[in-house]
Amino acid sequence: MERAKKLEDLVRKAEILTESLPYMRKFRGKTIVIKYGGAAMVQEDLRKVFASDIVLLKHIGINPVVVHGGGPQINEMLKRLNIPTKFVQGMRVTDEETVNVVEMALVGNVNKEIVSLINGAGGRAVGLSGKDGGMIMAEKMLVEKTGSPGERPEMIDVGLVGKVTRVDTSVIKALEDAGFIAVIAPVGVGSNGETYNINADYVAGAIAGALQAEKMLILTDSAGIMDKHKQLISGVTQSEVRQMIADGVISGGMLPKADTCFAALDAGVSKAHIIDGRVKHSVLLEIFTDQGIGTEIRRE
Repeated sequence: MERAKKLEDLVRKAEILTESLPYMRKFRGKTIVIKYGGAAMVQEDLRKVFASDIVLLKHIGINPVVVHGGGPQINEMLKRLNIPTKFVQGMRVTDEETVNVVEMALVGNVNKEIVSLINGAGGRAVGLSGKDGGMIMAEKMLVEKTGSPGERPEMIDVGLVGKVTRVDTSVIKALEDAGFIAVIAPVGVGSNGETYNINADYVAGAIAGALQAEKMLILTDSAGIMDKHKQLISGVTQSEVRQMIADGVISGGMLPKADTCFAALDAGVSKAHIIDGRVKHSVLLEIFTDQGIGTEIRRE
């Protein structure tokens, strides 16, 4: 009985490999941008699996580009330095002192840890800030605060929080061509050389669009987009997502992720995916299996 069970498991593994072969052929030579964050970036077992999966993608001829967040790490460093944290409409108020800490946490700590993990798994990763080579140009983003019905929304200045205005992909492409994996921290530079803290989801979408990536994957701490019955939707179009937003089915933290997917798709990315980073090998399961594990958003 035990031997039969082992044989069954081996056959299932062979079937998974067979299922993945057409996708390996299809995506060979293509670029896939992965926004890395949440539990997948914190839990040690998930971190190691993610790094190995990124190395596997590169080894079979796919070009992964990793864009990471780091909110918890920023919070921890600010707390250690006794710098108060304030949020407006979910956006961190970022003065010059805070942006220096943000850059230190994201570029100096988080980015290098991810690079080390990927290199330790057998890859060749290079850490980048959006400031390197003027890769991510940005400008100040004002946060819209809605008031009472009929009132004009208030536009709030939250400091050195930016929105992407231009992406120069030359550094990323040079690294891809040389066999390296780019790992990018979401920090940009303004026209006067100022540093901007930028939402990592938005950076991933902008980079995916600029690279004309085949896919963009956003790792989250949820299964994906859920319908009104709280059931996972495996595939959906942009217009269907917009209707779900209008109906209030999609709200909260899923809204910026949906906006990021729209921006990437409108810029030419073939498909965008919101997946559960708490599942081991979630990246591979979404890319190389027929059903996937999250939500795939398609252009119209």
